[in-house]
Amino acid sequence: MRGSFSRVVRRQAVKACLTAMLLGAMLVPARAWAAEPLRLCADPANLPFSSDQAAKPGLYVEIGRAIAAALGRPSETVWSLSYFGKRNLRETLLAGQCDIAVGLPDEADFMGPRVIFTKPILSLGYALLVPPKTPVLRLDDLAGRRVAVQFGSPPQSLLATRNDITGVTALSPEEAVQSIAAGKADAAFIWGPSAGYLNQSQLQGAWQVIPVSGPGMQWRAAIGLSRKQPALRDAVDAVLPGLSGTITTLAAAYGFPAGEPIKVGSAAAPGAVVLTTEDQPPPVAPSDAQSPDPKMVAEGKELFNGTCAHCHGPDAVVSERRINLRLLKHRYNDEMDQVFLFTVTHGRPAKGMPNWTGIFSEDDFTRILAFLKTIQQD
Repeated sequence: MRGSFSRVVRRQAVKACLTAMLLGAMLVPARAWAAEPLRLCADPANLPFSSDQAAKPGLYVEIGRAIAAALGRPSETVWSLSYFGKRNLRETLLAGQCDIAVGLPDEADFMGPRVIFTKPILSLGYALLVPPKTPVLRLDDLAGRRVAVQFGSPPQSLLATRNDITGVTALSPEEAVQSIAAGKADAAFIWGPSAGYLNQSQLQGAWQVIPVSGPGMQWRAAIGLSRKQPALRDAVDAVLPGLSGTITTLAAAYGFPAGEPIKVGSAAAPGAVVLTTEDQPPPVAPSDAQSPDPKMVAEGKELFNGTCAHCHGPDAVVSERRINLRLLKHRYNDEMDQVFLFTVTHGRPAKGMPNWTGIFSEDDFTRILAFLKTIQQD
């Protein structure tokens, strides 16, 4: 009897142990998911947005970490250079190497249905960098001043219509601020996040950063995810309202211009510049075409195939009509040169086209354009 009871107790003990093991095994995936890091796609050298510097990780990295904390997950940063725009996202976000990319343009057609977006988290655009206590409520207030602008940018096109404002061309926001520091310019009209950050890091925060509204001057940024992650997108959207104050504080810490953009035609208000329709630039007449130099064409072809071919195909041969650079002349006729130079020096964020300023020189752009002119189709 005693032995029989002992066997029953042992069987019950074994059953209880197996049950506990089974329940434990069933709980492992849930615990493992909760412990999985939220992987953030980021550029290691793109301040004020992202950086691999521990002391100054950049706004997008800090936002990513705040989202991970709100989701109860650790964070992990997957570094990759963002020069190649959509190609970079295909090799990281869409390849499953990371989970979220902060700061993508909130455009429904950005990379088609492959990328889905959260609610917008930021408004980004151009801004004026002017001396302290300088009243600037409209473009007329810049009359008689030298204003540094980035080559090929909307501000440069805008100031080109004003005979009373002297434009000082720069190849980057950094160069524009250097022109100010060297006394070659009285103000700068550049990308707002760069204006604010450079004001902090190089001008000791002494200058005013005034956001500018108008066509082509402002964009909304959101967080992008692979379309395979709708549940994660919804989870991020759920925590974003609680992080709005944190995001605002972080943006201010990196010098991002504050305030809602003012639409064209609205009344002027302190802290924003209103651009009227009369301020918008007319089409620029193209220069007379010249026969390209064979050596220049060969060098342009080499440059193109070394970088641009990743998206636009070797020798610009590609099946997607919308990115077929052999149709530039067909699309833009006499404005082909102007459109090309504007696009490569300003980028098209909503389409995944990066700004190549600082990567290529002006001579490089001229060589690439010379090559493209030789392969145009009707």
